Amino acid sequence: MNYFKLFLSFLVLIACLFVEEIVLSVVEEPGNFLGLIIRHNVIFISLSLTWFLILMVKFFKIELLKRFDINKEDNLRSRKVYTQINLLEKVVVFVIIVFGVGMVLISFESIRQIGIGLFASAGVAGIIIGLSAQRVVGALLAGIQIAITQPFRIDDAVLVENEWGWIEEINLTYVVVRIWDKRRLVLPSTYFLEKPFQNWTRNSADIIGSIFLYTDYQVDFESLRKELTHLLESTSLWDKKVNVLQVTDAKQHTVEIRILVSAHNSPTAWDLRVFIREKMIEFIQNNYPESLPKSRVLIKHPEDAKGSKEEDS
Repeated sequence: MNYFKLFLSFLVLIACLFVEEIVLSVVEEPGNFLGLIIRHNVIFISLSLTWFLILMVKFFKIELLKRFDINKEDNLRSRKVYTQINLLEKVVVFVIIVFGVGMVLISFESIRQIGIGLFASAGVAGIIIGLSAQRVVGALLAGIQIAITQPFRIDDAVLVENEWGWIEEINLTYVVVRIWDKRRLVLPSTYFLEKPFQNWTRNSADIIGSIFLYTDYQVDFESLRKELTHLLESTSLWDKKVNVLQVTDAKQHTVEIRILVSAHNSPTAWDLRVFIREKMIEFIQNNYPESLPKSRVLIKHPEDAKGSKEEDS
């Protein structure tokens, strides 16, 4: 819709210029009105052709995307096509508008002369503008590169700038990430080509989640494994692929237990992790309260210490 608003504004500007030139020509040459209209038919042809091509691009995009459902569970291919088509549409529409604007502007002799005068007399200003436009051109090229290489797609789950969310919009110059708490993170396209980020659904939507528990050395690991399996089989959040409980570290006062579980997608994996963490803690509290983390302090009575010294002598 932004392209259409820009194009409509451009139509208004061209209409004003055209009316102004007609009025001036009629005043200077009263008999040249018909010739002026015929000579400037190229303007209306260019605008009509530009508008027609944009509508055709929109039409083909809508018809093509009807074949792909992005709302189904296994939507990896659909998201890939949506990303490519949306970005390519923006590139094609941008090129069509630039071409149409160029065709119209060369039809006005006064504008053409002004442009030539500016380029001839403002070389330094042109260099400054060119240097300033490098960022814009770089952002456009970055958007095109993202469309071709696809480091991420529409609705991919990503971790960027320490924020977790989904790719909501991919434009030529910027990308919108929908954060899990409904905020929007807007980043330039060049960001994703210059800085690392995590894509949790690059090849598939399923993901492995980890839960860490810290218990006393007296805990029964086999009982924990059986309870973990029971909990996973009792919930629909689990995709029945990964079920692992391992002791990954032994510290001074506690042992570190890592649980790995899998789910169909990132939001489900988060809910599954929260569920397993809560239920496993409840299981330890109810069945192995002595295995909860605790600190040990050994206090010796002074008389016991004196007696031990006399025995040693």
